[in-house]
Amino acid sequence: MNDFINNKIMPPMMKFVNTKAIMALRDGMVFSIPFIIVGSVFLIIANFPVQSWIQFMNETGWAAWLNQAYNASFGIMALFAVLGIGYSWVKNEGFEPLSGGITAVVGFLLVMRPTTAISNAAGTKVLIKDPSYLSGFIDRTWLGGQGMIAAILIGMITGWAYSWFLKKNIRIKLPEQVPANVSDSFTALIPAFAVTVGWEIVYILFDKFGSTTMTQFIYKMIQTPLQGVTDSFGGTMVIALIIPFMWFFGVHGAIIIGGIVGPLLQANSLDNAKIVSAHQALTVKNGGHIVTQALLDQFGTVTGSGMTIGLVIFMIIFAKSAQMKSLGALEIAPAIFNINEPILFGLPIVLNPLMFIPFFITPAISMGLTYFAIKIGLIPLFNGSYVPWTTPAVLSGFLVGDWRTAIWQLLMLVMTFFVYLPFAIRLDRTMYADEQATLAKEAKTN
Repeated sequence: MNDFINNKIMPPMMKFVNTKAIMALRDGMVFSIPFIIVGSVFLIIANFPVQSWIQFMNETGWAAWLNQAYNASFGIMALFAVLGIGYSWVKNEGFEPLSGGITAVVGFLLVMRPTTAISNAAGTKVLIKDPSYLSGFIDRTWLGGQGMIAAILIGMITGWAYSWFLKKNIRIKLPEQVPANVSDSFTALIPAFAVTVGWEIVYILFDKFGSTTMTQFIYKMIQTPLQGVTDSFGGTMVIALIIPFMWFFGVHGAIIIGGIVGPLLQANSLDNAKIVSAHQALTVKNGGHIVTQALLDQFGTVTGSGMTIGLVIFMIIFAKSAQMKSLGALEIAPAIFNINEPILFGLPIVLNPLMFIPFFITPAISMGLTYFAIKIGLIPLFNGSYVPWTTPAVLSGFLVGDWRTAIWQLLMLVMTFFVYLPFAIRLDRTMYADEQATLAKEAKTN
């Protein structure tokens, strides 16, 4: 089985994840993470899951002030994404990347126009959705989750086109004596101009012949269906199973899959966060999503990929073999902060057929049960906050939901112990027997 997977499945999979598009997507989305976390801090403070606190923040006006910081960070993550993806593509091609990233931002802003009607404080529309009236400002609606797929596509296309001009040496060259920053700006002139003209033509075509913008078109025809696929039980299972599957063969599944589906999960998270910041009921009926980044981080990879905390507890308390006990003691501290590489490679779990089943199914059980727990109202939808991936379990559950989410997360951690238990017992017996045989052999030799 290992030979088949390593020779037939992994090569095309690795070829795919190492394509320029996926690498740019994976590396580019990382740029937005610090600002998503910063924005989430303000969102959590303004909407801390205690009703008296929320009332206090609204009455004092602090909620509106803190939401302004959220809107300027987490709320414009598509803008960070298009910059990061364009930047990463050009950088991976070996050229000065900043101008490429800025060119991608120009294209992203160029193809959109304001579409959201202006309303007064009572919510009454002051102006109808008429582009002839809505001008002179950037519509923030498309700078967040709703513009994410458009940002990805524009970032990739811009990065490719910009790099093409440089690879073909279609650029202005200045003497070597000219300072690098000046030379780089002139190098970017022709590629940036050509790419901007291209996006200008796209804008004109949509404005002339379409009843919508390119950004709206992509959101309706591509992003909405994709978000619907991820926001389903089937999508949950695919995400839950493929990460440990890739990890089993030593490939960092969380980073690779996160780079592919992460933008969609983050878009779902932002939709939830917008509902929370507007102080509306966070429900599916109001546009909320069950499957967000929090479902993966807090119920799929919490304590590490494969949710190995149950195995670590067994190793510390119940294991007889010295190897398992020592590794368990070494792993418990990292596990609290969701790091489990010491046992993935030290036990090991990677390429260990005995540990494949629990490692593979535990995240699926956790995410699947959590999906239905949210669907039936046992725990609330996640509030859209993005907590750092090193945030300890239970605390992270509370921050992305409330006390019910924290208790449910604790129950999922307890579940992992019983899933890993029969496999851990067998592995421990094998290791213990080998250790005793080694000791007996050494004693006999001495």
